[in-house]
Amino acid sequence: MSVLVTGGGGYIGSHMVWHLTDAGEDVIVVDNLSTGFDWAIAPEAVFVEGDCGDAGLIGRLIGEHAIDAIVHFAGSLNVEESVSDPLVYYANNTAKSRTLIELAVKAGVEHFVFSSTAAVYGTPDSYPVSEDAPLRPESPYGRSKLMTEWMLADAAAAHGLRYAALRYFNVAGADPKGRTGESTRNTTHLVKISCQAALGKRDGLTVFGSDYDTPDGTGVRDYIHVTDLVAAHADALEALRAGESNLVANCGYGRGFSVLEVVETVKRVSGNDFAVTLGPRRAGDPAAVVASPERIVERLGWTPHHDDLDRIVESALRWEDALSRRNRH
Repeated sequence: MSVLVTGGGGYIGSHMVWHLTDAGEDVIVVDNLSTGFDWAIAPEAVFVEGDCGDAGLIGRLIGEHAIDAIVHFAGSLNVEESVSDPLVYYANNTAKSRTLIELAVKAGVEHFVFSSTAAVYGTPDSYPVSEDAPLRPESPYGRSKLMTEWMLADAAAAHGLRYAALRYFNVAGADPKGRTGESTRNTTHLVKISCQAALGKRDGLTVFGSDYDTPDGTGVRDYIHVTDLVAAHADALEALRAGESNLVANCGYGRGFSVLEVVETVKRVSGNDFAVTLGPRRAGDPAAVVASPERIVERLGWTPHHDDLDRIVESALRWEDALSRRNRH
């Protein structure tokens, strides 16, 4: 049996592919390379350049490779962009997910692990936020992901599909072995942007919003190392294969850092200063979102091993430096 990974050339997807191939899984990757990179994919995986919404392609791959599980990362993820161009997000994140779910049901693929987001909560009433908190997404991005969660729940009830929807908080860091990392062009990820500034790849950075109701006025987020995140996916897949029930769970550490705290950590760890400008809030950004990870710990026995902001930043800086050397050749 094989695992189909959509978006396996992207930041999180490529880490998942390496994790699965390290574990001896047969992995099929589908990525249209709109934001991903073929060189980031583990060579042991079978890579097919294509779109996860291409029903003919996906149906053929499911049949040819005896796929028993789909891990779905492909999609668009910029909150601000989703506000200005919502229909792209409903196409990429909702409509294509619907196609993928339908193909899984028709072909008898039993297990589906979905890349969801903390954006489904919007601005929580309190934090840490549990999975039972009200779902009030404040952007088309969050709504597009929540719609896919609903489709999975309905398909599970009607057709017996077994699924896990993992709600990411702020993913950061890079593979400790240096094989892949955040390589996206025009990224909006704070840790990567800060590392680029520290390494002189950009003149500085802008902090969007300094008047939030938080200790220093900047947004507070729960930063999770990408290696711990993909381990949660692997744990979820193992649980589904073992007959465990469907799961919707947060992926975070339960501790928040403000934007300015992250920036200062990057400056300290890198030993380099850089310019920081305070700017206006971005549309769709809540003031603070911090996970309660209790459910995933209790249900899956998930144990994070990289729960340290310094370690997250160190790995991100190493990858950014390696990426600079790669791009020079």
